[in-house]
Amino acid sequence: MRTRNAIRSILKTPVSLLPDLPTLTARLTAALDRNGYQERPVKILRRDLPPFMSTFPNEIVTCQLPDGRKRRVFIKYQAGQSHNSYGHRGDIPYETEVYRRVLQSLPDFRPKCLGVHADPSSGDISLFLEYLYGSVRLSDIVWKRSTRQPQAMAQTARWIGRFHAAHQRRIGDLSLAFLKRYDADYYRGWARRTLEFSRPLHGRFSWLAKLCEADEWFAPLLEKSPTVIHGEFYAKTILVRNQSVFMVDWESAAFAAGEIDLAALTEGKHWPVPVVRQCERAYIHARWPEGAPFSFRHSLDAAKMYLHFRWLGERPDWTVREKSLSRYDHLGTAAKRLGLI
Repeated sequence: MRTRNAIRSILKTPVSLLPDLPTLTARLTAALDRNGYQERPVKILRRDLPPFMSTFPNEIVTCQLPDGRKRRVFIKYQAGQSHNSYGHRGDIPYETEVYRRVLQSLPDFRPKCLGVHADPSSGDISLFLEYLYGSVRLSDIVWKRSTRQPQAMAQTARWIGRFHAAHQRRIGDLSLAFLKRYDADYYRGWARRTLEFSRPLHGRFSWLAKLCEADEWFAPLLEKSPTVIHGEFYAKTILVRNQSVFMVDWESAAFAAGEIDLAALTEGKHWPVPVVRQCERAYIHARWPEGAPFSFRHSLDAAKMYLHFRWLGERPDWTVREKSLSRYDHLGTAAKRLGLI
């Protein structure tokens, strides 16, 4: 049996995908240079791999700036990788634009984007972010978990509620025209992929074809005024340090119904019902201080259905694996509540 440390090491970024020291030094110097002079290079003191690999190669670098100050930087690399996920995700250049055009204007947002470097020969992008020392993923909280985790969940729900309220007004902002937009074809595509990949299970879930071939299930999401959403707002994309929460991994940002982020945050059997309800109340109060619109529950149900289709339609092997079967049960339950089957 593999030890936990062995498993963690397997999930780290392969060193072969990281730049060599001279290349990293040149990129980091160019990205962090504020004056454009580059009189002295940044000095790399240490390079560490985060315990888990994300969508793209990454590392934590401790460096010394030309003025003598030390700084820790979290770096994400394109490194020839791509994970478009059928139009759902963007790559590092896309996430870079999210930081520049969406997040940079938020006065208290962290982690801050420290700079970006584009290799002139390969076009490879490196994204340099502030490293949040001492933080832990919301999903991984262990110390005082029974109190800290629910508190951080509610705090996160409030944050994303305020974020959605503020960015709903930016739907016509031309600077955000690059963002993906969830339309009927987008939702329809995930349902069709799920239906195609789930053929071996059609006898078990006889209602699935009717649900997938109709557009009514995602109609509540298109009736909502869209806002900027994170797109994969799960507990593993939220960092917690003391009483603060930080949102990371923005390559799936898009214009869509905000209920999708709330559904992602509270998805899964590991969150007790009281915690889920607390998050929903926190979100509603932050986004709609006067009270949620009448259609909120229907939209939230539709958002939950979308997430099931989204992950069931990702890969054929995921669609039929044992751990995915509960998604069909939840799909059926939500569809019945909406009167679709």
